[in-house]
Amino acid sequence: MALRPFHYNFSRDRLLLLLRSSLSHSFPSPPIRSPNFPITFPPASAFRHFAAAPLARSPPPPPLDAMAQKFGKSTRRPGASSKARVYADVNVVRPKEYWDYESLNVQWGEQDDYEVVRKVGRGKYSEVFEGVHCTDGEKCVIKILKPVKKKKIKREIKILQNLCGGPNIVKLLDIVRDQQSKTPSLIFEYVNNTDFKVLYPTLSDYDIRYYIFELLKALDYCHSQGIMHRDVKPHNVMIDHEQRKLRLIDWGLAEFYHPGKEYNVRVASRYFKGPELLVDLQDYDYSLDLWSLGCMFAGMIFRKEPFFYGHDNYDQLVKIAKVLGTDELSAYLDKYRIELDPHLAALIGRHSRKPWAKFINVDNHHLAVPEAVDFVDKLLRYDHQERPTAKEAMVSSIFFRIGKSQLSRRLPCYSMVPNYLWCLLSYPTFSWILILYLMP
Repeated sequence: MALRPFHYNFSRDRLLLLLRSSLSHSFPSPPIRSPNFPITFPPASAFRHFAAAPLARSPPPPPLDAMAQKFGKSTRRPGASSKARVYADVNVVRPKEYWDYESLNVQWGEQDDYEVVRKVGRGKYSEVFEGVHCTDGEKCVIKILKPVKKKKIKREIKILQNLCGGPNIVKLLDIVRDQQSKTPSLIFEYVNNTDFKVLYPTLSDYDIRYYIFELLKALDYCHSQGIMHRDVKPHNVMIDHEQRKLRLIDWGLAEFYHPGKEYNVRVASRYFKGPELLVDLQDYDYSLDLWSLGCMFAGMIFRKEPFFYGHDNYDQLVKIAKVLGTDELSAYLDKYRIELDPHLAALIGRHSRKPWAKFINVDNHHLAVPEAVDFVDKLLRYDHQERPTAKEAMVSSIFFRIGKSQLSRRLPCYSMVPNYLWCLLSYPTFSWILILYLMP
């Protein structure tokens, strides 16, 4: 019996759709066998089956013609370098041992001191579990690292050690590794976190200001220590709302800042990437973290998460341009002598700036008050040099009530100061006094 050959009648577009859908599936992670068991590490080969957790909503696929289109990198002419406005020379004046993570000699703890309880998350570079210390039963978080370069692991450890004890920085308790597979794990303090998708819609205007202020404390501290986080987003901000405690976590993409150094632009999560990353400006600095915080804050007050919802990195820049306009983007590119790929420039097109009032509706008007909108406007600037530093952001008018509350707890006499006198804090002298008392 003759076999009739199979004929493919799919169009090119149909084949692309089938291929895209087949690549979108992720592999399930292995089940946990019991509520409590010692840490066991899968062989390195098994990690290739791990996939990042799916997003709450999957973005629609880009148009087929855009998917087929390949953009070149932006080009930059010499003569327009950029340098951080603050803390630029922290690592210049400190000894090499402070920032030279490649020479770090890791002191490994005992893996058998900890037991895994349950899985709480996964990321591109790690699997995260709730655990306990076997001796005292104290809860902890166990971050099992996937196979990556030793240099990257050492960088994260060195940064966490340098920042240990800083305000609202997650505390590294121990570093352990499996004796056979040599898979390392980082042991952190436990935070009874509420998922941001559940928590954020319940937060009041005061709550949002309070937690953003606490996050700014963490950012100013790490910047003052010469370190950029480079992955600020809701997933990396743990909040124990009952205790009103915030911790900035996941320092795997963090890096030491050195003026003039060109950094990898493939950092931060897409929705929180600053324009500097999307136009391939490599000598970026701490101000990248302020853009990401601005995206977070905008999502919170406008009840639009994520605020800039791009389908890929190119579309992310398009989404930003549709809000901030293309005139200011052109000015930014001209200032730093950047030329976009012509195809990307054509994709962006021309857009006028969209007023922030267009984002205010009946669901968010109680949060998107004028001073909050003004704060968003200051953070979400194309030009990273125009964004406020973390310390400057902390003295914005939006935080006066937070500042007064915290200052009153430290200095009870300040509780008697009338509200109208707090407007004096807009002046630099009073602002720095406030910061002096609020910082640990």
